[in-house]
Amino acid sequence: MLLGCVQFQCTQETKHEGIMLYLEGIVNLQLSSKTVGLFDAFYNSVKPINLLQNCLELAAPGKLSAGRSEFHFELPLVCKKEPRMLYETYHGVFINVNYQLNCTVKRNFLGKSMTKVQQFCVQYKPTALSENSIKAVPFSLSPDSLQKNATAKERLSMPRFLITGRLDRSESCVTTPITGSIMVQHTEAAIKSIEIQLVRVETCGCDEGYSKDATEIRTIQIADGNVLPKLELPIYLVLPRLFTCPTLLTKNFKIEFELNLVVVFKEDYTVSENFKIVLKRSAGPAPSKTTTAGR
Repeated sequence: MLLGCVQFQCTQETKHEGIMLYLEGIVNLQLSSKTVGLFDAFYNSVKPINLLQNCLELAAPGKLSAGRSEFHFELPLVCKKEPRMLYETYHGVFINVNYQLNCTVKRNFLGKSMTKVQQFCVQYKPTALSENSIKAVPFSLSPDSLQKNATAKERLSMPRFLITGRLDRSESCVTTPITGSIMVQHTEAAIKSIEIQLVRVETCGCDEGYSKDATEIRTIQIADGNVLPKLELPIYLVLPRLFTCPTLLTKNFKIEFELNLVVVFKEDYTVSENFKIVLKRSAGPAPSKTTTAGR
């Protein structure tokens, strides 16, 4: 249930033809330019999805008295048709989930109607994280782990190195930071920078076809310059509220998230490791069985 109050402050008595309040919740899907030219069945899957659509008459035609006037309202937040559920507010590049109230004061044909739009956020009720989510996720970067994706020329020019680390959890709450640690065991080439990227992976489409795009949300630098061997560096990444949401998989679109760990050597040679992460809205931070350096 959405509760609220609409206030008017008038210097004098004002005539109107009715005051209406409109509630709207919608998922806007947009194709990237590389998908232009796909068949018509694909375009049917990216039409806007209406989650909420309701209206309420706050006042019948009449007059607003001088001074302050208040109109209290209650509107149910219920999706009455497919998908029969509401999604969390999310602002992405190709997918946007928006909820808004539109208050309109109607006036006669000589006067222009007045409108005020106010967005609001919807979020899921917190749920408990699973026991498996509190297990640490170890990782290792070395020439051997990258050989399968490297060309013959890259194999010859690749410096010898070993970088290890861990993420504290495989599943994270959207309100708590992603934590972990990284350690350079040894390296032949000097390191220029170590960064971690948070990436959104947005998929629009259906069984006939889909558009999948990965875009960067934010990047933080873990280390600048050559790193001392055997020094444990903490990973601490705060998730931005409006640009992240719990991982969402539906028949028309998907919102997923990944982490890219990027190591740049001074010769401008770059290696990276990709991690798929699952975001949820949990009742509270799950207890960690590991301790991250620097915390």
